[in-house]
Amino acid sequence: MRSKILAAFEHLPYFTFEGFRQMAGIETGKEPQVRTALYRWVKAGHLLPLKKGMYMHRRFYELHCQDPAFLPMVSAILLPQSYLSMEYVLQQRGILTEITYPVTAITQKNTRTILNSLGTFEYRHIQPELYFGFQIWEAYGVPYAQASVAKALFDYLYLRPLPVELEPQRYNLAEELRLNLDEFGREEQEEFASYVLKSETIRKGSRKMRWILTNLEVHLWQP
Repeated sequence: MRSKILAAFEHLPYFTFEGFRQMAGIETGKEPQVRTALYRWVKAGHLLPLKKGMYMHRRFYELHCQDPAFLPMVSAILLPQSYLSMEYVLQQRGILTEITYPVTAITQKNTRTILNSLGTFEYRHIQPELYFGFQIWEAYGVPYAQASVAKALFDYLYLRPLPVELEPQRYNLAEELRLNLDEFGREEQEEFASYVLKSETIRKGSRKMRWILTNLEVHLWQP
């Protein structure tokens, strides 16, 4: 019975407590029985807990964990209303090369960090007016969103405290933050600049993103 129930979840990217209860044919009101079974299978290594009430079969993990879309998919499972951005995307493009970063994403919900056996997943809040600049993809039937590299850079700098009182001529932002932006194309530069303009219309009086754009133009890009 145990192997038959577990086998039903081998090819699913995830399942919930309630989904398991229904698949196992356990009646409503017998939740302690469900919790006991799941606890034992997690302890035995057959299941991987993603977050409270959500699991992945180890076999699914073993089959797909090397897929580049695997962690993006998990990020979307953990918090569907989010898109991959900031360090995760910048590292994928070689703009950040120093260390290994957690899976980072943007959400309109509260900032939070989710830790599980698959890794660390960080979600940063941004206001609804700046929740754009991403494309929708799909992995194993799960839709996930990922920012363009220009939006990922914008999000990274927008949400990072920076000393905007320093003169752009004397402070090289890309050098200080060790950003490898030499291959940042003209179209990507223009896309980044459009996000700066958008942020200025949302937060009137804020000089931060304009200062950042000026700094990058002085040291790297042609204005």
